Amino acid sequence: MLFFINSSFNQKNSGIEHAQLKRAALFRKYKEPFKLVFREWSPSIHRFLADVGVNEDETLVMFDYFQRTQKVVEKIIHVEDLDFGVDNLSYNKEPAQGRYIILRGQQLIARVRYFTDDSMERVNAIEYFDGFGNLYRVDFYDFRGFVSLVQWYTPDNKIGTEVWYDIDGKPVIETYNRYDANKKYIKTNWRLIEEDGTVYMFSNIEELTLHFLNRLNEEYWQDDKLNIFIMDRTHLADWALLHMERPAYTVLHLHNSHAGDAQDPMHSVMNNFYEFSLTNANGYDAVISATKKQTRDVKARFKPSTKLFTIPVGIVPDSIFEEERIPMAQRDPHSVLVTARVAPEKRIDHIIRAIGIARETVPDITLDFYGYVDHRDNDAAQKAIDAAIKEYHMEEAVHQYDYATDVAAVQKKAQIYGLASVMEGFNLSLMEAISHGMVGLTYDVNYGPNELIIDGENGYVLPYEGIQEMADKMVELFTNPKKLQEMSTRSYELAERYSEASVWRAWQKLLKDARSKTKEYHPIITAGLGDQRQKK
Repeated sequence: MLFFINSSFNQKNSGIEHAQLKRAALFRKYKEPFKLVFREWSPSIHRFLADVGVNEDETLVMFDYFQRTQKVVEKIIHVEDLDFGVDNLSYNKEPAQGRYIILRGQQLIARVRYFTDDSMERVNAIEYFDGFGNLYRVDFYDFRGFVSLVQWYTPDNKIGTEVWYDIDGKPVIETYNRYDANKKYIKTNWRLIEEDGTVYMFSNIEELTLHFLNRLNEEYWQDDKLNIFIMDRTHLADWALLHMERPAYTVLHLHNSHAGDAQDPMHSVMNNFYEFSLTNANGYDAVISATKKQTRDVKARFKPSTKLFTIPVGIVPDSIFEEERIPMAQRDPHSVLVTARVAPEKRIDHIIRAIGIARETVPDITLDFYGYVDHRDNDAAQKAIDAAIKEYHMEEAVHQYDYATDVAAVQKKAQIYGLASVMEGFNLSLMEAISHGMVGLTYDVNYGPNELIIDGENGYVLPYEGIQEMADKMVELFTNPKKLQEMSTRSYELAERYSEASVWRAWQKLLKDARSKTKEYHPIITAGLGDQRQKK
């Protein structure tokens, strides 16, 4: 079995989750079984996965696994269905907060939150209060209709104990929060009660994760073929995969630059998400990079003895190649598009400034950009965007939208895709843009954009931080319709590099290597231990 390890899955996701979905579709097509493995608890993960076509047989959530709630019959719980143990209650709805206030006279009994993105008003969480108005417990409901997690509060309003329950209300996992010697409030222990009653104690979630992966490896064990574990988010399993009991084929997948400064991949400090795993790279069976350039750089810098594979994370479905190509003349004239998180490292403000300069020559250039706002550093990215718009008086030319649910539709209407990132791991949006005939303008940034765009063919690779150079190329393309169309045609052609057949050939190389490795396994001794006397 192939296991792809990630943290969680949300309604709005980052590039790693989108890459997993594309990979899932590919493996589904070629009938290669897989499981998307998620470590973090989430009350809505099953519905979000179902919304994008991932079924329960392809999903494994660590908490679900131990709670034995991987498959349950869905039940809708409304606030009226709840029993608070007292009568004469009033229910006061606060739609703006997505909750009900439950009172008995003037006494606060509970606050009931519901899933605000669901018209059925399913119960999301219940906050319980004691006779003095103190919060003492919060019950969190799974979207499918059962209490999944309960948090017990301390007198000073901190989460003291967290308990996860099975579908019958029996405790399965417990974790405890305490002050350490430095007076920092941390989780100090994890307690797991297995279905057979066996109790395990773990110091941290990493040890619990190792136990979980060991269980998966044992459950799906085959004597003639190793299970394959691929870390899509390394910090979730980088230590665990080095300490598994049974043999397995373990893979480190690089979804971003391995270097903190992507422009100095050979000498800069390492990306902290990959530092441990790359330092211990020879403990894994393989390392995957999404681009040839990164594979070369990893080999040159770290000189690993483990196998290195280049497998694009982006895949263009065959159905895209069957679509009618849209000429530039039929798209919105002089239009630039960006689909990305509004985050500091994406530097959308650079693209706005380039457009502002280019508009001195081509005054009707517009920008549409889609993506949810990353509020880091006091909304630094949004503030930079707003400042650039104001500086170039582009309030009417720049249109900001929320997360795009149909990216293909907006890409088919626009002409140029702009990218000014500090670093990338591949950039799915740019790959999708060229598959729909868009022309790319990107900084020469590692990794991905400077391979997706072949300079002078389907766009231009510009000097790093070259705002003026980007503006110059916008003017060149928007004043030369013939060249713009030629580059669009080339984008359609170069997208073939990421066809299903091409990417599957790359995956087959890794699968072949995994199946060539069968390690002898000697299980731990269990016979002859304990009380061996037979009971009559």
